[in-house]
Amino acid sequence: MTSRTNGEPLVRLAGINKWFGDLHVLQDIDLSIDRGEVVVVIGPSGSGKSTLCRTINRLEAIDRGEITIDGQRLPEEGKELARLRSDVGMVFQSFNLFAHKTILENVTLGPIKVRKQSKADAEKRARELLDRVGVGAQADKYPAQLSGGQQQRVAIARALAMDPKVMLFDEPTSALDPEMINEVLDVMTSLARDGMTMIVVTHEMGFARRAANRVVFMDGGRVVESAEPETFFTNPTSDRAKDFLSKILNH
Repeated sequence: MTSRTNGEPLVRLAGINKWFGDLHVLQDIDLSIDRGEVVVVIGPSGSGKSTLCRTINRLEAIDRGEITIDGQRLPEEGKELARLRSDVGMVFQSFNLFAHKTILENVTLGPIKVRKQSKADAEKRARELLDRVGVGAQADKYPAQLSGGQQQRVAIARALAMDPKVMLFDEPTSALDPEMINEVLDVMTSLARDGMTMIVVTHEMGFARRAANRVVFMDGGRVVESAEPETFFTNPTSDRAKDFLSKILNH
């Protein structure tokens, strides 16, 4: 674990509320994530997990509450939001790579445009990251020439190229064929071991057990339970968590 500066959590959500029309999708969420902590968010469909993930870099606006990243309040919009957002890497279900750019170009675009890195520096770093996620040999190909698992690993490299303070993963394996899931989870597990701060929304309970410092269980727009993986999986305290686990672990 990396030490925290001035005792501040790296990501703090305080009193977060969000409505879609009459639907109260996030209800009074309080959550703090420390530097180097890996928090896995699980729960039934429609529990608010993905919405929660998307509020952390303001892809979804919140109706009430406050989010801070590294002690800085997340602004509503404008340049400050763009700057803070670049501290937050995001990997989605769909890989969102630019189809008309090579893998290398996909990974260097942000560092060159946003971080103002030279092309040579950005490319050197991009190749290191592509090697790290196991797709270095694919650098000159286009996304359509890669498997889903490879594309998702490129998406992880692209997020890492911005040198983010925290990485958000919103169900990163749910669009993948079963044989590709582990190659992505393995990359995520190694990131977790290297001390990257991560918030991961996933259905992959093996990953939660293996890589998380903490499991956050959501249901009905609320955080129902938050515990270390071993405690959560062997001895959940809420009936809703017990019910959820009995359904997913027994089939």
